[in-house]
Amino acid sequence: MICVSIARTRHRMMIAEHHALAERGAQLVELRIDWLARDPDVPRLLKDRPTPVIVTCRRAQDGGKWRGTEEARIRLLRTAIVSGADYVDLEDDIASSIPRYGKTKRIVSHHDFNGTPDHIEEVWAEIAEMNPDIIKVVTLANSPSDCVRMLKLVKDAKIPTVAFCMGDFGVWSRVACGKLGSPFTYATFSQDREVAPGQLSFQDMKHIYHYETINAKTQLFGVIGDPIGHSLSPLLHNEAMRKIGFNGVYVPLRVARDQLTQTLADLETLDFRGLSVTIPHKEAVLAKFPRCEEFVRQIGAANTLFRGSDNQWQSFNTDYQAALDSVKLALPTGDTLEGKRVLLLGAGGAARAIGMGITRAGGALVITSRTSARAKTLAEQLNCRHVTWENRGAEYADILINCTPVGMYPEMDQTPFQQNWLREGMIVFDTIYTPENTLLIKEAQVRGCKTVSGIEMFIRQAAAQFERFTGKPASLDDLRETLRKGISAARR
Repeated sequence: MICVSIARTRHRMMIAEHHALAERGAQLVELRIDWLARDPDVPRLLKDRPTPVIVTCRRAQDGGKWRGTEEARIRLLRTAIVSGADYVDLEDDIASSIPRYGKTKRIVSHHDFNGTPDHIEEVWAEIAEMNPDIIKVVTLANSPSDCVRMLKLVKDAKIPTVAFCMGDFGVWSRVACGKLGSPFTYATFSQDREVAPGQLSFQDMKHIYHYETINAKTQLFGVIGDPIGHSLSPLLHNEAMRKIGFNGVYVPLRVARDQLTQTLADLETLDFRGLSVTIPHKEAVLAKFPRCEEFVRQIGAANTLFRGSDNQWQSFNTDYQAALDSVKLALPTGDTLEGKRVLLLGAGGAARAIGMGITRAGGALVITSRTSARAKTLAEQLNCRHVTWENRGAEYADILINCTPVGMYPEMDQTPFQQNWLREGMIVFDTIYTPENTLLIKEAQVRGCKTVSGIEMFIRQAAAQFERFTGKPASLDDLRETLRKGISAARR
């Protein structure tokens, strides 16, 4: 179940939002009465309520906005209980002073906005002695490992427990807690009104993560990278899983470079089955899990990890074939890459996979990068030429492939290749997919080039991952439609 937090400054707005949420399918809401500008009228808020409610009045030290006295706050919480609130949220330092009364259930909570203490298990044990119906423990995550510790609280709890982490590192734990037995999670009314750091919207919880369908048998998947908040992979994979009726959920995990080894070990304890891998971890995951096909080892980078029936991680690279298939979309029927002159912009993990695909298909590859040393190193590894970034426009090419982030949202007025360098009939493939029509693609179309957007590569590499994860194919047309809708919604 999803509990939606309502934080408004006026009673009528809070009541109106409550009814609107009920119409949208909300089953439980939290009334954050500490946000109200005037003295809270709890009976008014509870009268004719369309769903069960949790009444919460949070102090500043607990991330709230209560400005009155502590005596007045406790009086309001007692009023909520006497007025028949379904639940009342009591911080652990006051729970013992507010006795149980009537049918109101007690949520005894603990918040830490600085981190996840080493003794968090002891905190839970202390709360368990305070006559709670539900224990709520929420901390700030400074690493994915903090989330794993919190989720283990949920898994091992003898008393129903809501436990997850706040912040960028903690977003995924708000979703994964559902698999491990949390009675509910929290969401905000809209993306524009975050009540706690890292909180997801009710819309996203319901329609991207399909939280209400998550259960103990749900398989866990995700994408690891840093940054990761912009990723549309969760939208793509979760929607595809929903369409085929696969019981899985795919979450975004922010993992810093120095956290990778510990994070992967911790995720095994939660039985994650598969991971997409993006910047900056593609080379590192292959080094850690070298079990792979020979061509992946030659690329030196992996964008997929999967644990099969033997429970051992294996590395894969779906960028390689996805890029080749995308380029071939612009080739005349029956034509191949054999002998085609290809200029590759960039020398990162994706460029490495694409470059290897080009050379193995017989293309004449030339690499250039804003970091000359990286271009030289990659060219040596792929046994091809490289040119300086400054001289890239002088290179004659049949195919231009951009693997740099130049032109990506929000800096959409930039291009890695000047328009006057483009030739009519040249194939231009931009691996960027946000936006679909980058400035490079637009200018190439004006010059009479054949163009391929990054959407084509993205959906193909995702489809290959999806089939690896689920054992079933995904429709490219469905993935393309989902991705375009996601890009449009993200830019509103």
